[in-house]
Amino acid sequence: MTGSHDYAELYIGGAWVTPDGSGSIDVIDATTEAVMGRIPEGTAVDADRAVQAARGAFDDWAVTPPKDRADFVARMGAGIGERSGEIADAITGEVGMPRKLSEIIQAGLPQAVSAGIAGLATDFPWEEQIGTSLVVREPVGVVAAITPWNYPLHQIVIKVAAALTAGCTIVVKPSEVAPINAFILAEIIDTLGLPAGVFNLVSGTGPVVGEALAGHPEVDMVSFTGSTRAGKRVAEIAARSVKKVALELGGKSANILLDDLEGDELAKAAKAAVGACYLNSGQTCSALTRLLVPADRHDEIVEMVRDEVESTWTVGDPSTNAGRLGPVISAAQRDRVRGYIAKGVEEGATLVTGGAEPPEGIESGYFVRPTVFADVTTDMTIAQEEIFGPVLSILPYDDTDDAVRIANDSNYGLSGGVWSSDEERAKAVARRIRTGQLEINGGRFNPMAPFGGYKQSGIGRELGRYGLEEFLQVKSLQL
Repeated sequence: MTGSHDYAELYIGGAWVTPDGSGSIDVIDATTEAVMGRIPEGTAVDADRAVQAARGAFDDWAVTPPKDRADFVARMGAGIGERSGEIADAITGEVGMPRKLSEIIQAGLPQAVSAGIAGLATDFPWEEQIGTSLVVREPVGVVAAITPWNYPLHQIVIKVAAALTAGCTIVVKPSEVAPINAFILAEIIDTLGLPAGVFNLVSGTGPVVGEALAGHPEVDMVSFTGSTRAGKRVAEIAARSVKKVALELGGKSANILLDDLEGDELAKAAKAAVGACYLNSGQTCSALTRLLVPADRHDEIVEMVRDEVESTWTVGDPSTNAGRLGPVISAAQRDRVRGYIAKGVEEGATLVTGGAEPPEGIESGYFVRPTVFADVTTDMTIAQEEIFGPVLSILPYDDTDDAVRIANDSNYGLSGGVWSSDEERAKAVARRIRTGQLEINGGRFNPMAPFGGYKQSGIGRELGRYGLEEFLQVKSLQL
């Protein structure tokens, strides 16, 4: 199958198998709007077959030594590295991220995550003595992983690497919008000699395959990444059989520029704020989409942001790296983002640059103009709802307490940022913000640190030791 984007089979029980139904799903190139591949439209019967395969494989896999389990994960990461160019090409088509970034992020991060999680197995405290009790950490069981389209392989590998290292078996339901990378991963895993049934792949839609997995009586845990709306549905279905649920959901994260920034520091922060919002055309759950600035510096910072966007953030064909921004994923997403831009204008925000109109000179593709709003207030829709596009809202604040209040005035709590000339002051402000992670003066993403949210941004954590622990149960042996 290598080299083809047309897939007719699912990966179940260690083999490529014919699906239950005859339906297929077209995968659309976000730039050309042409069909770039096809995948099977799985059914509830396919989901059940995969779960039964995972259940049959669980007992033996659970008692496989952790180092041996981790070795498979490490080799999976190496296999991703060997096919990173092909993966980057596929995800650039599926998602629209510029090709050079797809190589670094979409194909590169899964390699780092695989190696990092595999490396935890040797020193992880699988057992510990607490007083007269021996506390044992055991795999939770059969995991259903339902994954999104924005960083598709990364989000799959986060779950697969941790689940397999923990001793769980897994059924992956990738996003039907960006699934080709998942089939490449299954091809890689098929070469590793992994015991049959430990890893299974069933493509299809959320309402059919996703819900069948979430409600399946033989699934012990559902790990879901996606929208808060869909996450609530998954949790509702999973609750009927009292499964463990891990949710990584939406965000509306605030980036605070404190009032002690001056000169080059302020210019650096303003420039970085654009990238923190616009990466992957804004299709990032942890994007810093609300920029909070001192009211008396508002206009000055707005001009800095406008200059950065208009001089640097061009749109163009991502396959040739023609612009800093590629398209958004689909026509539906493009229309949704443009609708939010129109809503911002309607509710009285100042349109600084961009807008709801198509970018000039672009004949095809789901492109959205990089957009900035100023004079945004917390009661506006664009300050409260996740847009998932290249739209930055600038909100003025009066003092530090007001900035913290605005930052926390959200149903979400996934990410955030604080910039200050005094790092200790920035950290003190960050501690007051109810969110799962924050960047201090542009601190870089760490794939071994815990990732997850407060409030409606989710339940549980992914990545590193904390991500591994999500897939474990604890048992006390009273001695």
